[in-house]
Amino acid sequence: MASVTFNHVYKRYSNNMVAVKDLHIEVEDKEFLVFVGPSGCGKSTSLRMLAGLEEISDGEILIGDRVVNNVAPKDRDVAMVFQSYALYPHMTVYDNMAFGLRLRKTPKQIIDQRVHEAAKSLGIEQLLDRRPRQLSGGQRQRVAVGRAIVREPAVFLMDEPLSNLDAKLRVEARSFISKLHQRLGTTFIYVTHDQVEAMTMGTRICVLNAGELQQIDTPYNLYHNPRNLFVAGFIGSPSMNFFDATIKHEGGSTFVDTGTIRIQLPAEHAEGFKAQVGNKVVFGIRPEDIHDVDFQPPGIVPAIIEANVDVVEQMGNEMVVYLEDKGTSFISRMDPRTRARVGHRMGVVFNMDNMHLFDVNTKLSLSYELKLAEAAKAR
Repeated sequence: MASVTFNHVYKRYSNNMVAVKDLHIEVEDKEFLVFVGPSGCGKSTSLRMLAGLEEISDGEILIGDRVVNNVAPKDRDVAMVFQSYALYPHMTVYDNMAFGLRLRKTPKQIIDQRVHEAAKSLGIEQLLDRRPRQLSGGQRQRVAVGRAIVREPAVFLMDEPLSNLDAKLRVEARSFISKLHQRLGTTFIYVTHDQVEAMTMGTRICVLNAGELQQIDTPYNLYHNPRNLFVAGFIGSPSMNFFDATIKHEGGSTFVDTGTIRIQLPAEHAEGFKAQVGNKVVFGIRPEDIHDVDFQPPGIVPAIIEANVDVVEQMGNEMVVYLEDKGTSFISRMDPRTRARVGHRMGVVFNMDNMHLFDVNTKLSLSYELKLAEAAKAR
């Protein structure tokens, strides 16, 4: 078992492109850390540098207390599962799983024991005599994971291992990998572009964009307390609604004014944002915090407006409703009982308890900074 540290790591290429910029994170022993972000953000490059498949331009990577910058991949005590399963087509499942151990000249008895134990834990014992072409996508994925398990590494690395599976298998595989992590008690570092995978599997999530760390935190905190505009928009589906706005104070009340929508801030929020009066901001609210006025949940702090219904998507357990008012468009996730109909105008409620404000220049969350300041005062 081992912790992993990225100590101010950079990855530069000869064309002056910086793929990873000053990455500094500490992954705890037995943690399940997920790298997530859009294509080209540096998440797979970071994983490959840890595995030794990419050279580090600057900084250090440590596995446990050992700096591994110049250690060969085979000596880093890591095992990697790739996006493509990379199984040898001419070998049986057993031989695919045993191949790495044979290269290390592991005794045959130990190989046999580890392969059968891994196959049993993965539910593929009955497949050991088959070849990859005789397996489904989900079964191949389990074989690839099994090949990593038998090595008993200090760290498991997974680079988008579920991207080739269909939607139903992905759900099953997510649960399977999470249970595997709990059973093995080993450090897992997982790369995905799918935020649902990240939110459901990770102990913590590392959000990257354009090679830079945006925020590293628990799934709950990323969702409820995004540090900046990028994290707020990336985490959550559909994405958070953003409105360019100005903070105004009139008649003893403080408002968010978008030019078309005017929403009063609750007193407890207004006090904290007093310094922002007159400033331009970005107002953010998630689709799930916009409700049909007739089906608003109890206990929220409501701000009621009217809007036109553009599109309604029936999801069974909810309705995704696309709304518009005077050229301003936004999305809501409503109670399935809503009577929203395309072309009709309806009352909608913003839950102002869960609103967000962002600095228009720095893109940092003013709500996040306010909570940090309040927490510091409480201490």
